[in-house]
Amino acid sequence: MDPEKNVASKDDQAVIDARDLASMGHEQVLSRQFDIWSMLALAFCVLGTWSTFAQDLDSGLTNGGPITILWGLCLVAVCNICVAVSMGELCSSMPTALGQAYWIHRLWNTQTGRFVSYLCAWINTFGWWTLTASQIAFMTNFLLGVKVMFDNDWSGASKGWVQFLLYVGITAVFTIINIIACRKRKILPYFNNFVGVWFAGLFVVFSLALLIAVGAKSNLHFQPASFVFGTWLNQSGWTDGVTWFLGLVQAAYGLTAFDSVIHMVEEIPAPRRNAPRAIYLAVACGAISGFIFMVVCLFCMQDIDLIINTPTGFPFMELVQDAIGLQGGAALIVLFIFNGLGQGVSIMTTSSRLTWGFARDSGLPFSRYFTYVDETWNAPVRALWLQGGLIALVGVLYLFANTVLDAILSVSTIALTISYGAPILALLLVGRDKLPPGGEFRLGRRLGPVINWISVVYCAVTTVFFFFPGEPNPPPSDMNYAIAVFGIMLVVAVGFWIVKGRFEYLRSVDAIERIAVAQRLEGVTPANAKDY
Repeated sequence: MDPEKNVASKDDQAVIDARDLASMGHEQVLSRQFDIWSMLALAFCVLGTWSTFAQDLDSGLTNGGPITILWGLCLVAVCNICVAVSMGELCSSMPTALGQAYWIHRLWNTQTGRFVSYLCAWINTFGWWTLTASQIAFMTNFLLGVKVMFDNDWSGASKGWVQFLLYVGITAVFTIINIIACRKRKILPYFNNFVGVWFAGLFVVFSLALLIAVGAKSNLHFQPASFVFGTWLNQSGWTDGVTWFLGLVQAAYGLTAFDSVIHMVEEIPAPRRNAPRAIYLAVACGAISGFIFMVVCLFCMQDIDLIINTPTGFPFMELVQDAIGLQGGAALIVLFIFNGLGQGVSIMTTSSRLTWGFARDSGLPFSRYFTYVDETWNAPVRALWLQGGLIALVGVLYLFANTVLDAILSVSTIALTISYGAPILALLLVGRDKLPPGGEFRLGRRLGPVINWISVVYCAVTTVFFFFPGEPNPPPSDMNYAIAVFGIMLVVAVGFWIVKGRFEYLRSVDAIERIAVAQRLEGVTPANAKDY
């Protein structure tokens, strides 16, 4: 290929991308540094399906066991593919970092629609903050769990202040890495490519290590296929029907956050074409790798009761130790934690772009301050520190509740699921003919409504059950505080709407000025400019 033609083609695409962004009222201030593969690597790592299933293995084993883990995953995967392609269609038509909230505003262009858009933006942003917090919480507990592997009597892992300090330390490290990595244009994409390759390689290493270890040791055995594919375990105290839905939390959490692509869409070329591909491919790759890894884990389990009631608090760590041994198992767990920390950096990257995008549209308090992109670091540094501080505050829950991880996990899954269903429902209510033209990915008039309704029903049903506590009538320390945390977030969001949001969200003077600047940069004069 002629290098000059290739450069010209890239320049033409850059002009098209900037013009598309200008049509939605924004100037191109972030560089389009990712390609389709680095974006897919980021999305695959943010989903982290197989490792997320491993981290949350306890939820699956106690809420349905192998049947829920495997066949619940199949159901959740089909439903999430429907949600992913529905979101991909919307993103292809309206590629902007604010994502779901902007789509609702564009489709439902009334005062009520703007309020719903504002709530969706808060819910989505809060979902990403708590998703980042959940990954940090997992890594906090896993790091402390390594110590418990060697000293089962060590009580430090269960002390709230120890967990809190480590949690805050990891949050600070993630924030600093995200700032430094943007200093040079290619560092962040290369970092995500490295984490993606490491993540895929570790999947192979863990799978082979478990299978070889169990197969080679005479004192170990594989579980029969009847256990792996057909055993029902209910240790929740709920009825089997409720337990089935509670067991879907593991699968839903492992396939949640594919909107990472949406909030990074202003950093990828040709987003109308590339973003939908990255979204549904990430879900498909995650579901396949997650199913395979769970099959391996279920076959390699030894003492099921010991795994569920492990001293470390993490069944996956006990499973690896039982199969491979203490020294080898600890070495693999350390590699697993190293990879999890890399995933956490990628999750925070996406979260920061959504925080910045929300501030850019005047949705947060002091939006003008937090929308600033530092020219030295080439990153929304203020938005990164803002969300870093808020995520650190979530760790205060360690000082008050024993079920902090469950609460954070549930809130992130609930919030993101609601933010997925809301724009799809808005599209169904206003009519698919209201979808703006220009998108390169379309579901069609016949197939589109079916896929959209499956997505909405799935989001509604799972959201209700994810508010349930782990057991009926639990003591205060074991309550699912997701509903309380989510409720506080809604109160805060409505409060800000009344005080400021209803006057400025998507209507501020800054937004109008940005549109004018973007139009001038693209050579659009006020006489022929569209009234956005």
